Amino acid sequence: MKNKLWGGRFSKKTNPLVEEFTKSIQFDKKLAEYDCIGSIAHAKMLGKCNIIPKKDAGKIVSGLNSILNKIKKGSFKINNSAEDIHTMIQNTLDKKIGRKAQMLHTARSRNDQVALDTRMYCKDKIDSIIELLKTLKKSMKGFSVKNMDVVIPGFTHLQNAQPVLLSHQMLAYCEMLARDADRLMDCKKRVDVMPLGSCAISGTSLPVDRNFTAKELGFSKISTNSMDAVSDRDFVIELIFCLAVVGMHLSRLSEDLIIWNSQVFGIADIGDEFCTGSSMMPQKKNPDALELIRGKCGTLYGSLAEIMTIMKGLPLTYNRDMQLDKEPLFKSIETVKSSIEILAALFKSLKINKEKVLELLQDESIYAADIMEYLVKKGVTLKESHDIVGKIVAYGLDRKLKLSEISLKEFRIFSPKFNRDVYGLLNPEKSVSLKNSFGGTSPKQVRKQLKNARF
Repeated sequence: MKNKLWGGRFSKKTNPLVEEFTKSIQFDKKLAEYDCIGSIAHAKMLGKCNIIPKKDAGKIVSGLNSILNKIKKGSFKINNSAEDIHTMIQNTLDKKIGRKAQMLHTARSRNDQVALDTRMYCKDKIDSIIELLKTLKKSMKGFSVKNMDVVIPGFTHLQNAQPVLLSHQMLAYCEMLARDADRLMDCKKRVDVMPLGSCAISGTSLPVDRNFTAKELGFSKISTNSMDAVSDRDFVIELIFCLAVVGMHLSRLSEDLIIWNSQVFGIADIGDEFCTGSSMMPQKKNPDALELIRGKCGTLYGSLAEIMTIMKGLPLTYNRDMQLDKEPLFKSIETVKSSIEILAALFKSLKINKEKVLELLQDESIYAADIMEYLVKKGVTLKESHDIVGKIVAYGLDRKLKLSEISLKEFRIFSPKFNRDVYGLLNPEKSVSLKNSFGGTSPKQVRKQLKNARF
């Protein structure tokens, strides 16, 4: 038991099956850097408060800095037989500075130590994901500006609805991603709580200075209840939830691009570098990266369900089940980061087939709402206008006529309010220009959105 942080009351070694089953080094090694940083601040506090001699605290800090430098350089070798990363770093420190290292764990439990490391990791990753979201939005902005004049059919129920600017649709996703960043920033407020000093469950009788430690580590608050600090992972749950929402938006964006890239639609051409081929069909160019982003959203939902299920029945305070929060957390962060990075790069080479877009806009039924509002402007009620235009569309379908092929005389069968200017509405540029309400798809409004959007 000499290499463990516990074991004094045990007379037998841990069964190798239990040893293997309970260790977490294989995944919590990701916390190595944060564990050292947290321990350095803790050692400084112990020396400042004269809980341990200042000279010994200095040796501990020096030893931990040496370990931290190796971790940052990638030269710190992980011992996969260790119980966890916290034990391994403690044992490494023991070898480096001797018995003085045993003072480090004074006024600390692995319970508050792990909670601290996890919160530090989450804070760091929240910041990095927010920056990645900014990068993606900037990439989408560049794509939008480049294709500012492109009008596409907007869909509802995956059927042609009304013409919209392509840039308007891209900005819709930018709005979603901006809210994702807001959610992450708000989540960080609850992550940004320093738990160290709570110890195992009840705090400590030693004269610790928790405010000093919090300041050293850049936390804005310290936890106010020692039992809560070591026993809850709602901050992990909230972060995974936020990431699941990000994943959902990335999945929807990917689905739009997949549809546009298909031969049936042919609106977009995804760069070869983001596609793969078929082992059987030489002609295939498959948008596999986007399909996997779409699919990995399901794993994000799974991680959320996993952590919620782990936590739902645990009595206060700490239980070993909580060790299992790391894998869904790490997996969610890595999935979202890689998905954002791929999409940000993909938009730089994404091309729009303008000829195909014009072909899709040949369906003149997408101007039906414009004709309806044309009648409303002439004093016809909305309900009556809706009925009139619906009958005109049906009339054209029955006779296999486009709206532009229906004569003015025929239009007037349905309403005497029609004049020749109705045909001027059957144009994609005209249609979008009319949607000048705030937040609408007119070029004027979209330019405002591009100017004011948070990139």
